Amino acid sequence: MHHQAEDSGPGGYAAARLRLLNEKARSGPPRRSALAGLTDEWLAGLFAAGAPAARGVSLVAVGGYGRAELSPRSDLDLLLLHDGSDPGTVSKLADRLWYPVWDLGLALDHSVRTPTEARRTAGEDLKVQLGLLDARHVAGDLGLTTALRTTVLADWRNQAPKRLPALRELCEERAARQGELQYLLEPDLKEARGGLRDATALRAVAASWLADAPREGLAEARSRLLDVRDALHLTTGRATDRLALQEQDQVAAELGLLDADALLRQVYEAARVIAYAGDVTWREVGRVLRSRSVRPRLRKLARERSDFLRRAVVGEGRALGGGPAPERSPLAEGVVEQDGEVVLARAARPDRDPVLPLRAAAAAAQAGLPLNLHAVRRMAAGARALPSPWPAEARQQLLTLLGSGRPTVDVWEALEAEGLISLLLPDWDRVRCRPQRNAVHLWTVDRHLIETAVRASAFTRRVSRPDLLLIAALLHDIGKGWPGDHSVAGEVIARDVAARIGFDADDVTVIATLVRHHLLLVETATRRDLDDPATVRSVAEAVGSPGTLELLHALTEADALATGPAAWSSWRAALVADLVKRVAAVLAGQAPPDPEEAAPTAQHERLALEAVATGAPVLSLRAQTEPPAEPSGDPEPLGVELLIAVPDQAGVLPAVAGVLAMHRLTVRTAELRSLDLPDGVDGSVLLLDWRVAAEYGSLPQAARLRADLVRALDGSLDIAGRLAERDAAYPRRRGVAAPPPRVTVAPAASRHATVIEVRAQDAPGLLFRIGRALEDTAVRVRSAHVSTLGANAVDVFYVTQEQGVPLPGEEAVAVAGKLEEALRV
Repeated sequence: MHHQAEDSGPGGYAAARLRLLNEKARSGPPRRSALAGLTDEWLAGLFAAGAPAARGVSLVAVGGYGRAELSPRSDLDLLLLHDGSDPGTVSKLADRLWYPVWDLGLALDHSVRTPTEARRTAGEDLKVQLGLLDARHVAGDLGLTTALRTTVLADWRNQAPKRLPALRELCEERAARQGELQYLLEPDLKEARGGLRDATALRAVAASWLADAPREGLAEARSRLLDVRDALHLTTGRATDRLALQEQDQVAAELGLLDADALLRQVYEAARVIAYAGDVTWREVGRVLRSRSVRPRLRKLARERSDFLRRAVVGEGRALGGGPAPERSPLAEGVVEQDGEVVLARAARPDRDPVLPLRAAAAAAQAGLPLNLHAVRRMAAGARALPSPWPAEARQQLLTLLGSGRPTVDVWEALEAEGLISLLLPDWDRVRCRPQRNAVHLWTVDRHLIETAVRASAFTRRVSRPDLLLIAALLHDIGKGWPGDHSVAGEVIARDVAARIGFDADDVTVIATLVRHHLLLVETATRRDLDDPATVRSVAEAVGSPGTLELLHALTEADALATGPAAWSSWRAALVADLVKRVAAVLAGQAPPDPEEAAPTAQHERLALEAVATGAPVLSLRAQTEPPAEPSGDPEPLGVELLIAVPDQAGVLPAVAGVLAMHRLTVRTAELRSLDLPDGVDGSVLLLDWRVAAEYGSLPQAARLRADLVRALDGSLDIAGRLAERDAAYPRRRGVAAPPPRVTVAPAASRHATVIEVRAQDAPGLLFRIGRALEDTAVRVRSAHVSTLGANAVDVFYVTQEQGVPLPGEEAVAVAGKLEEALRV
C-alpha cells in the first residue's frame, strides 16, 4: 500500500478508479476485489490525514463493501466506530471522510456510532445487523473493529432463534413484492427471489451456526449475478439493479454473450440455484427451531410412543444401540418419510435401482412432502440412464408424479437441481431456463411445461386417457428449444420421447398429434369463422378421432391456464367449447351446416324492418353470461352481444368500430351480412352481430351508441380526430419498439370468402383503422374475428368481392399489401 498525498486525494482515486473500470482484461471477482482494495487505500489515506493518532476510532466497511464486492456504481456502506471519548474529533473526522466521497458523486450509506450504539441499533434493525455481519476493518483502531465483529457475531448466534424467523419473513415479503428472478423478463438482480439479497440472507443463516445452505454452485451463482450487475452498471452508467429489456443486449455484449436470451438464461440459472438453496435452508431452519421448541422430556416421550406404535403396525423398530429409532414411515419401496421430508430407506440402493428417483419423486408429490436434499444427491450420485423403452414401473411413476397437482413443482425442481431430470429426459436441457419474450407468459419454457402438467392433472377425470394428457402437457412446448415452428419440431421430439418412455405406436401417434396441434383449437376458435364448414372440417381432419379431440380440448385449457391470466377467459373457453362441439359432430359423421342457409331470426328481421323504416341504424345490447363454476357463485360474463341493423351503405365497418373504440368497448368477434327483406319492402339492410366487452366493466347506453353511430355514418363525427386526441392525452412510455404489422392471406381457409390475417401491436382504434383501410380497397367484409394476447392483436377478416365471392389470388395479395401499408403509417 502507498499513501502519497496525490493518491489519497479525490482526483488521484477517481483517475485510478476509471482506469480500473476500463480494463477489459480484468472483470468479475478480481475487478470487484481490486475496486474495493483501491477504495480502502483511498479512504485509509483520508482517515490518516484526519486522525493521525488513531486510538479509539476506526473506519469499518459493512454490507457489500464489507464483503469486498464493489460493483462500478455500488454504494459505499461505512461505519465510523469510536469509543465515545472525543466526540468533537470524531465529528471533524467524519466530515473529512464523507465530503470527498460526495464530491466524487459516489453514493454513501454512513453512520457514526460507538460499539454499544452499533449493537443496540443492530438489535432493533435487522438490516443493520445483517450489514454488520460482513463488517471489515479499513483504517484506525483494529482492536475496536475486531471487538465489534466478535460481539455482533455472538449476538447474532445467541439471538438466531428469534431473528431468523424475522429474516425469513423479510425474504418472503420481498419475494411477494418483487417476484421470482428466474422467471421475470425485467428482473431486479438484487431484490427478486433468488437474487443477491437472498444470497446474503443465506450467508447470515450460515453465520448463525443453526443451519447451512447447500454450498454446491451457490458461490458461482452469486458471482454470476454480480458479474451481470457490474456489466449493467458499466453500460448504463447508473446504480441500478433492474435489468431492463432495452439494456439487455448491451449487457450481454459486455459479458461476451451471444444475445439477450443467453444473458437471461444465465441469470435464471443462477437465480434457480439460489432460490433452491433458500428453500432447502429455510426448511432446515424450521426443522431445527421446531425441535428446539419441544422440551427434551416431552420429545423423548413422543418418540417412545411413536416408536411403540410404529413397531406394532410395521413390525420393525430396532435401532443401533438398542434405543428407539427415528420415526420413519414407509411411503414406497426404498422410500420413507422422516421428520416431514422424504428420505431413502436404509436398504435403498440407488446404484441398483434405476427407477428409484422417479419412485421417490412420485411418493413425495403424492404425500405433498419435500424431497430431502441428501436423498436427492445420493440418488443422483448413483443414478444411471433408464433402458429404452422404460420399464412399465418407471412410466407409471412418472405419470403419478405429473398427476400429483401443485406438489409436483417443488419435487420436480429438486430433481432438476441435481441433474436427474436431464438424465431421465435429455431433451429437457434445451428448454431449461429458456426465457419466453412474451408478456403473456409468466414462466420460462420448462416451468411452463410443469405448470401445464399441474393444470392438466385437474382434468384427468374428464378424459379417457389421462396418461396421454399428462405426457402431452409435459412435452407440448418441448420444440421451443429448436429453431423453426416449435409445434413442428416438438412433434418429432415428442414421438421419440414417448417411444422411449414406453408407449406403443398408437399412443405415440396420439401424443405427437397433441403436441403438433396444441394451439389449433384456441387459434381456430378465436381467429376463424366457426360457421364456415371449411373451418370445422380442417380441424376434424387434423385431429382425426373423438378421443384425440377430447384430449386436445383438455390440453388446450391446461396450456392456456398455465400461460397466464391473459391467455384464458370465459369467452375463450366458450369459443373453444363451441368449436369442439362442432368438430365432434363432424367426426361422428354429421355434415356442418352451410352458413349461407342460416335463416335470420325474428329479432334480426324486426331490427332490419325498423332500420328500413327509419332510414337510420337500429341496435340492441344484451349481456351474455355462462353458468358459474360453483353452484353458489355468480354467472361469469362472456361479454355483450351487440346487434346493429343499418341501411346498406359504404363505411359501416369503420364507423361502427370507431364508435365502439370511442366508448372503450373491445371487439371480440364481428359478423356482417346482408339480409333479404320480405317482398314489398324496398332497400337492403346490413346486419352486424358483434361480441364486445366493456373495458371498465360498465355497459354503455344504447341510445348514446346509436346517436354517435348516426353521426359517424353521415360524416359529422370525426372519429379519427377524437381517437388521436385521446391517445395524445396519455404520456408515451419508453419501451421496446414493437415489430411492424404483418398482413397475410390464409390459403384455402374457406370456400365462401378470402381470409386475411392481420398481426399488429394492439392499440385503441386498431379495428377502426383496419376497417377504414379495407373500405378503401372496395372489398366486402363478411366477418371479423379479433384475438388479443398481451400487446399483440391477431385479427382475421373474411372478405369477398361485391358479388359475394372470394377474391382472385392476385387481388387478395394486393388487398393484403395495401392493408399492411396503411397500418405501417
